[in-house]
Amino acid sequence: MKKTGFLYDDRYMLHDTGSYHPEVPARIQAVYKGINDADLIPSLTLLNASRADLKWIETVHDKEYIKSFEEACLSGKKTFDCPDNQICPETFETALLAVGGILHAARLVMNGEIDNAFCAVRPPGHHAETDKAMGFCYFNNIAITVRYLQKEWDIKKIGIVDFDVHHGNGTQHIFENDPDVFYYSIHQHPSFAYPGTGREFEEGTGPGLGFTKNSPVLPGKGDNEYKKMLEKDLFPAFESFKPEVILVSAGFDAHIDDNMSDIKLSTEGFSWIMKKIVEMADQYSNGRIISILEGGYSLKRLPELAKNHIEILLNK
Repeated sequence: MKKTGFLYDDRYMLHDTGSYHPEVPARIQAVYKGINDADLIPSLTLLNASRADLKWIETVHDKEYIKSFEEACLSGKKTFDCPDNQICPETFETALLAVGGILHAARLVMNGEIDNAFCAVRPPGHHAETDKAMGFCYFNNIAITVRYLQKEWDIKKIGIVDFDVHHGNGTQHIFENDPDVFYYSIHQHPSFAYPGTGREFEEGTGPGLGFTKNSPVLPGKGDNEYKKMLEKDLFPAFESFKPEVILVSAGFDAHIDDNMSDIKLSTEGFSWIMKKIVEMADQYSNGRIISILEGGYSLKRLPELAKNHIEILLNK
């Protein structure tokens, strides 16, 4: 059995998105419930959040953007940049706790104290651009983690697998000219496909050309299409790239019971994807995986999806 870190903190629920927003505090409660009810907590290394040093946020986000985000929260505004992005006075600090907790998990993975980690954080991050909040995301958690690994640990090759049903526009744009980061996303496109980016011809720019790969999936497709696309696009790319660490944008909103998409991925389909990611990490990355919660809005399905995700990381 592997040593798996589990990042969870009740303070992540302080980010209040209001009555009618899908990205609710109950999401991470559902994640915890699934893992706790399966009696997996004793098998895990439990991690608490700590506030990130702003210097790490600034490796990805503009200082003016960070300042305006903090001021918007402290001033009592209800939204930031667009109506999707509901905020409250605690949102800025909660976002810092999310990043800080993930960086702590990354440090333990790199130290060899744990083999891998699942970070049940909110707010999510993969839509956040360097200077703009988008799609419920304020700080790009996974992008900041990449910069931390590059700067603090001198990691030369980092692979990102983003299986959230929405394209991680922010992550792609941040790294599209970086040949040391391979960004792979499988997501719904077109129709109901926020944010509209992530076409097959988007392959990176300049020195990063060839280090971005998108697998758009048509509405109504499910397990078979995902298997076909990963076998065609992801597996050969990572076999060639050989990442030293794999980061996962773990969005569970492609599930057939999640009303945020028209994709029909089953619970078993999600397990197949994660097992393949673990196999690749064992082959190329010394087992090092840092998985970060993005979307996933079915409170009914999140418990079982999170439980399976953790069991696969533990290799139970």
